[in-house]
Amino acid sequence: MEKRVVFKSHWLPWLLLFPQLAVIGVFFFWPAAQAIKQSLQLEDPFGMSSQFVGLENFRQLWADASYVDSFRITAEFSVLVAVLGIGLALILAVFADRIVKGATAYKTLLIVPYAIAPVLAGVLWAFMFSPSIGNIPWLLRKLHMNWDYLVNAEQAKWLVVMASVWKQISYNFLFFLAGLQSIPKSLIEAAAIDGAGPLRRFWTIQFPLLSPITFYLLVMNVVYAFFDTFALIDATTQGGPGQSTNILVYKVYMDGFKNLNLGGSAAQSVVLMAIVVLLTVFQFRFVEKKVQY
Repeated sequence: MEKRVVFKSHWLPWLLLFPQLAVIGVFFFWPAAQAIKQSLQLEDPFGMSSQFVGLENFRQLWADASYVDSFRITAEFSVLVAVLGIGLALILAVFADRIVKGATAYKTLLIVPYAIAPVLAGVLWAFMFSPSIGNIPWLLRKLHMNWDYLVNAEQAKWLVVMASVWKQISYNFLFFLAGLQSIPKSLIEAAAIDGAGPLRRFWTIQFPLLSPITFYLLVMNVVYAFFDTFALIDATTQGGPGQSTNILVYKVYMDGFKNLNLGGSAAQSVVLMAIVVLLTVFQFRFVEKKVQY
């Protein structure tokens, strides 16, 4: 029989919910409303005056070839970060679940990147891959391979992808490891007795049971790629070279704070918010159907 908590007072549940509702209202709904309002206005760079222009800011966005191209860049970047981050974290979690000796040290080393701030992670990777002082470009030159992400767009793209995956892989690893350790060992042992090999046991038993965690991490990694990689890109490539790493969230910053196009920047933030909301709804509406709880 299902047990439910029944409040005798009608106002007590709302009182308990008020702190969280206040946080959501102040830090999400109020800024979102301000962004929508600002996207319909044309403001001077100093914020002294504003003029209502309706959807003109949005029309100018779609007429801007660099903004349309940033959609392609963001799509490629988010897919690579989500797929590589989840895939590598799952592989590492499987190995960590099998290790007997030195497991604590192995797990600790994999968790360390999560404690590093994104901007510091960006600086670290920028130093490692710096064409002039980086160790890795020096090794690549010994192998007759030229590395200069400051002028090579493809190398810059892979640099920010690798740095973003490295920063997020600890978060994914923790969830996968916890999920693997929660699977009853009796299921794995029964499959082994029936003659199933390690790969077959993983694909038929472990991975299906990890589908709720995989779905959750898919949503979180997409949101991470869209928003939380801003500081990392700013510390490494600053959207270059040639706008090749200028994802949507970084273009909002460049147009708003650098070019002082406040109305256009607000319109971009509204479009970005709508894209993330639609992607999340799509994932819950269609992808979740394949999840086995």
